[in-house]
Parts: sequence; structure tokens; C-alpha cells
Amino acid sequence: MKCIYCGCMDSKVVDSRQNEEGTSIRRRRECESCGKRFTTYETIESTPVLVIKKDGSRQTFDPGKVKIGIMKACEKRPISMTAIDKMVTEIQRKVLNSLEQEVSSKYIGELVMEQLRDVDDVAYVRYASVHRQFKDINTLLNEIEELVKLKDQLSDKKK
Repeated sequence: MKCIYCGCMDSKVVDSRQNEEGTSIRRRRECESCGKRFTTYETIESTPVLVIKKDGSRQTFDPGKVKIGIMKACEKRPISMTAIDKMVTEIQRKVLNSLEQEVSSKYIGELVMEQLRDVDDVAYVRYASVHRQFKDINTLLNEIEELVKLKDQLSDKKK
């Protein structure tokens, strides 16, 4: 790795650490010529994933938009930013690992709902009501009934 101070091509790695999500590696390097230290980051090169919107338009996948949607659903709920960040990271991992160059906004919405379902029922219903565009109270009640059935099935399996 080329030294940013003197341009020498010889440096040694002094320390390597992976970030919490395992998506990059931080390396502290020391130049063999001038002795100065500098930091480099190593990340996986990925091709951008395009999101196909409902109207057919396409835009680059943006985890920030996913985070904003989750934060709105979790507003005034006892959910930490750490939990929200973990959900976003998991959704991003699934989108990027899908090996698809294009995914639908519906698919991303379903991934968000899957994460919220495991974290907070109220946040899940809030998000689902927007994502699935509930037309009336009966549609909302049906979604809540399905959620209750799923939770009951999961609790029966744990017994």
C-alpha cells in the first residue's frame, strides 16, 4: 500500500479490525520508509442494486431510506437506535446477497415487515398499514389477526 506521506510502496500492517457488521476491515499501517502511520479500509466491492418503484421507475438502493421508514414506524415505541440499525443492516445484507441487480420496493417492504414483526407488534402494524395500503379498518383487523396467529404458532413451538 502506497504511503500517503512519502509515496513509498512498502508498508506493514500494524493492526487489523473488522467492523461490527463484518462489512469492512480497518487496517493501521506503518510506512517502512518514513515510519509514519496511516489507516486504510477494505470493503467488498459490490454492484449497485436498483429498486423498482411502484410506478416502474428505478433508483439505487438506499439503506438510509429504509432506516427512515423504520424510524417512522418505531416512533414513540421503546426501540433503541441500535435495534433499528441492526434491522437496517440485516435488510441491506439480504438485498445485497440476493444477487439480483434489481429488486422491487415491495420486496424491500416485506423484508422491513419481517424485521419489525420480530421486534415490535405496533411498529409492524404501523409499517404494514402504509406498505400494504390498507383501505379500511377490516383490512387492518385482518392483518392484526394474522399477526396474532403467527405469534401464537411461534409460542406453541417454543413450549
